[in-house]
Amino acid sequence: MASNLWSEDQFSCSVCLELLKDPVTTACGHSYCMGCIKNYWDQTDHTGVYSCPECRETFTPRPVLRRNTMLAEVVEKLKKTGLNPPPTQSYAGPGDVPCDFCTWRKFKAVKSCLTCLASYCETHVKPHTEVTPLKRHKLINAIGDLEQKLCAEHQKVLDIFCRTDQTCVCVLCTDKEHKSHDTVSVESERTRKQKQLGETQTEIQQRIQERLKEVEDLKQAVESLKRCAQREMQESGKIFSELIQSIEKIHTEVIELIGANEKAAVNQAEGLMKKLEQEIAELRRRNAELKELSETEDHIHFLQNFQSLCAPLEAGDLPSVTVNTDISFGAVRKAVSELKDHIEDFFTGELVKITKTVNEVAVYSLQAPEPRNRAEFINYSCQLTLDPNTAHRDLCLSEGNTKVTLRGKTQPYLDHPERFDYWIQVLCKEGLSGTRCYWEIEWSGEGASIGVAYKGIGRKGDDDSFALGFNDKSWSLECDDSSYTAWHNNNKTDISAPDSPRIGVFLDFNAGTLSFYGVSDTMTLLHRFQTTFTEPLYPGFCLDYDSPVTICQLN
Repeated sequence: MASNLWSEDQFSCSVCLELLKDPVTTACGHSYCMGCIKNYWDQTDHTGVYSCPECRETFTPRPVLRRNTMLAEVVEKLKKTGLNPPPTQSYAGPGDVPCDFCTWRKFKAVKSCLTCLASYCETHVKPHTEVTPLKRHKLINAIGDLEQKLCAEHQKVLDIFCRTDQTCVCVLCTDKEHKSHDTVSVESERTRKQKQLGETQTEIQQRIQERLKEVEDLKQAVESLKRCAQREMQESGKIFSELIQSIEKIHTEVIELIGANEKAAVNQAEGLMKKLEQEIAELRRRNAELKELSETEDHIHFLQNFQSLCAPLEAGDLPSVTVNTDISFGAVRKAVSELKDHIEDFFTGELVKITKTVNEVAVYSLQAPEPRNRAEFINYSCQLTLDPNTAHRDLCLSEGNTKVTLRGKTQPYLDHPERFDYWIQVLCKEGLSGTRCYWEIEWSGEGASIGVAYKGIGRKGDDDSFALGFNDKSWSLECDDSSYTAWHNNNKTDISAPDSPRIGVFLDFNAGTLSFYGVSDTMTLLHRFQTTFTEPLYPGFCLDYDSPVTICQLN
C-alpha cells in the first residue's frame, strides 16, 4: 500500500512544509508549490539570479514554471489512500530560534550553519546532510544572532581566537591587526578554556559544599546556643530568685529589728510612765493633806501632825528622766541606703563583666580574607597626618604634615603635654580602631622606626621604655640599610628580608593583627604582630639622623 511506501515529507513543499499544491519541478529536480516558488523568486527579482531553495543551483533567466500534472495526480491519490505520519515539528515560539527558510509560519530551527550563517528546521536542514557540497558546511545546534559570529570588518566567520588580545577574529584579521599575535582555532581555545571552566566549576562546587557544611554547622550552633541560653536563663533565674529572697530576708530582718526595738522602747516607756503617774498621785495626796493641815485652826492638831506630814521627801525609785524630743531612725535608714548603693555599685560592675562574657559567646566568626595584592590592600587605605603637638623639637614637619625630617636646628614648637622631649619621635593625629586600615611609608637614610602606639605612651624624660616598641603600649618595625627588627614590650625579633624603601602597614584592629610589608611589584610580609588591641592606635615614627620619613598618598 502507498501508505507503507511513501511518507508525506516526500511530497511536501520544502518552503511551506505542507503537501504540494499545484506542484512544479525545477530543472534541478526539486518540486515546490507553484505559489511558494514564485513568491520565493519574486524576492530575488532585483538580482536577476534565481536559485533552488534546497540545492542552491542558480538559473538565469528566471525559469518558466509549468504544473507537474503527474506529480499532482500522485499527491491527490496519496491524499485519498493515506500517508505515513509526518515528522514531528513544532513552530518557533518565544526564546526559540526560527528556521530562516520557512516562508510562512516558521518552524523551530534544530541546526545552524556557520558557513551559510542560517538556521534550519528538520526539513530544511536535510540538504546539508544529503548534498555533497553542503556536507562540508559546519553545522551546530541552533543558535540565534548569527550575525554576531561575523567579523564586523571582513564579514567572515569569527573562527580564530587571538590569545594576545583575548578576542575572536576571522582569518583575514590574522593577516592585519592580529598579525604575529598568538592565535589558535576557536575549538582549541574552547578546549583549553573548557578545562579552566571545569576547574572553576569544581572550585565552585567545593565552595558550595564548604558553605553547605558551614550552614549546617551554623544551624547546629544556633540550636546549641538556644538550648544553652534557655538553660542559662533558667539557672540565672534561680540564682536571681535566691538573691531576691536573700534581700527580702534582710529586709524582713531589718523591719523586725526596728519593730522589736520600737516595742521594747515603748514597753519600757509605758512602764516608766505608770510609775511616774503613781508617784504623781502620791504627791498630790500628800499635797492635799498638807493644804488641809495648813488651813486648820486647831493648833494642837496642827502640831501633832506636822512632824509626820512635813517629813523630808524620800528619794524616788525612778532616776531623773531626760526625754529625747528628736527621736529618729535616720542612722538606720542611712545604713540601709548605703547598703543599697553598695549593692547597686557591685551589681553594675558585675553586670559589665556578665555582659562582656555573654557577648563573647559567639555563634560564628565572620572575618573577611586578608588582602592578597597591593590593589586589595589599597582598598583599606586611610589618610594620616603628623601631629605637631607630639613632635620632638628637633623634628621638622613638611608637605602638609606628611613628611618628617630630623634636623640639627630646634623648631619653635610651643610646650605641650603630648610632646616627646627626649625621644626623637612623632605620632599621627588619627587614632585607628574597630576596622581595617592600610598605609605606606617611604624612608631613606640610616634608619627609622615605623609603628603604632596607644595614646598613653610616655612622652617626658629619657626613660628607654618611652621609645616605640620598647613598652607594652607600642609596636614597631625598626628599619636600617641592611636589616629589620620588630619590637614590642622591649622584646625584639630579627628579620631577614630584602631592603625596601617603601613599607606597607596593615592594621586589622578587630582581628588583633599588625602586619608590615615590603612594597615592590609584590607584597613581601616582613613581620606580623598578633595580639588584642584595647585602645585606639596612633601611627608613629622614631628617626635617625638624615633619615626622612614620608606618609604616601594612596588615593
